[in-house]
Amino acid sequence: MTTEFILLRHGETEWNTLGRLQGHLDSPLSARGLCQADALAERLESVSFHALYCSDLGRALETARRIAIRTGHSVLEDKRLRERGLGIMEGLTRDEASQRHPEVFAEYSAGGPDFVVPGGESTSQRLRHAVECLRELGARHLGARIVVVTHGGVLSSLFRHCLGIPHGTPRAFSVLNASWSQFDYHEGAFRLVTWGDVNHLRDASRDDA
Repeated sequence: MTTEFILLRHGETEWNTLGRLQGHLDSPLSARGLCQADALAERLESVSFHALYCSDLGRALETARRIAIRTGHSVLEDKRLRERGLGIMEGLTRDEASQRHPEVFAEYSAGGPDFVVPGGESTSQRLRHAVECLRELGARHLGARIVVVTHGGVLSSLFRHCLGIPHGTPRAFSVLNASWSQFDYHEGAFRLVTWGDVNHLRDASRDDA
């Protein structure tokens, strides 16, 4: 049997607009981000799904709560769906991070999957947590459809993981705020069905953050 995943990125945050690295730190959804979350909620109101999961970080939680108001689902948090922890770079812009921590930022920008940011974690560590969670949910809701609100880094890593794209390869795809992606989980493996749909945003910004 196949479990259908609708994976959503949270709405735009204030720090997204400022270009600040968030990681496990947080900032509230911007006015545009709230509109994006509401647009997701409106789209999901007519979709039948079994459960609503999300990262325990505030930006994902707020997005999920707005969905839950429209769909009537409980919001189920799981910290394994968090964004990658960026340690000493969290809260900084990329320019600030490159100036204050040049060696760390250079390693981070190189995209090596096993580089652990001081005080944070590596891409491979975060992917392992996310895949563990999604596989668990896939088995728990076998044959059903579930919605998961998570983060750009998690989605990007899962995309690469499914398509066999090396993590050091420069990113040649977008991960938009409030984007809608679909994956099937079947016999222990994930298959990409739809990537980065933002048709529900209509007039909302589609800037990649």
